[in-house]
Amino acid sequence: MMGLWFISRCALTPAAALRVSSGARIASGAAFLRARDYSGVTGRGHEPVCYELSHRALLRLEGADTSAFLQGIVTNDVTLLQERAALYAHLLNVQGRTLYDVILYRLGASVCAGLDGVLMECDATMRDSVLKHLKTYRIRREVSVRCCPELSVWAVLPAPGQPGPPGQEPRLSHPDQVLVWEADPRTALMGWRLVLQADQDPQDLLGSRRGDPEDYHRHRYRIGLPEGVRDVPPGVALPLESNLVALGGISFSKGCYIGQELTARTHHTGVVRKRLMPVRLSAAPPEPLDGAALETEAGKPAGKHRAGVGNLGLSLVRVAHATETLTLRTTGGSALQLQATVPPWWPKDQDL
Repeated sequence: MMGLWFISRCALTPAAALRVSSGARIASGAAFLRARDYSGVTGRGHEPVCYELSHRALLRLEGADTSAFLQGIVTNDVTLLQERAALYAHLLNVQGRTLYDVILYRLGASVCAGLDGVLMECDATMRDSVLKHLKTYRIRREVSVRCCPELSVWAVLPAPGQPGPPGQEPRLSHPDQVLVWEADPRTALMGWRLVLQADQDPQDLLGSRRGDPEDYHRHRYRIGLPEGVRDVPPGVALPLESNLVALGGISFSKGCYIGQELTARTHHTGVVRKRLMPVRLSAAPPEPLDGAALETEAGKPAGKHRAGVGNLGLSLVRVAHATETLTLRTTGGSALQLQATVPPWWPKDQDL
């Protein structure tokens, strides 16, 4: 019997430059504010830092048809879970727009034995919607789906202040007490993912300390990693604009799935005119600016702001204006300047 867990992941490749689809090249020099720091966490000591991700929830899928069922509704190739233990993916609607960003976890199975179960990590505010979505497409499939409130998801990041990308994996004192312990499938800059019983404390297993969840989100926004409905609004975001290819969250060879046609067509044309990019604002806004319009200095539309913490955030930026200083306005009418940043995980030779 098998089941699936969802959770997100990125790829790690520091970029010196980004080549855009228009043929121009976005240099990571003076035109951009560099994402110099790989870690946005603060603190002291050299122990890893654990962040409880209460904004993420887990579902469990089990049954003989679990793999085939998921293969038809997620963007990534579920058969890869035979070889790796965590997989990033999106669930799309029939128009090819993202509904939910997820991470799948393989549970307790070897490569030869197949899958024993899969956990799906998703935005906690959308848990019931994801559950309903899965049950809608489960018709005549031998698959059971249930919520897992008895489990908790943690992110483990390297000790703060360490230069460069994360290094050696922290050691667990009792690995037999852990359900999932895997590198984040999106990028090595996001450290590791840990799933425990809700009453367990990761500090007892890792010799780590707890961090402030807001520091976790600051780190995400600093390196340009989307996670959840504020960054990837359901029915609005397009998977390729959300950098799903660079984050290893999609397969173009696995066959059909819901929303596949438009996504594949866009990919093969090679033209993506807007990208979700990390941005730095001139000041922390007095209120959330989710969805605020971006403009160039000449007043031309340049995209939309998605979400952020303080003066860090993510914006959907028109590639043609990505090197420019942009402006957005608060509800009070004041203007803030905004600069896009080269994501440190973006592949050097991949078109933006």
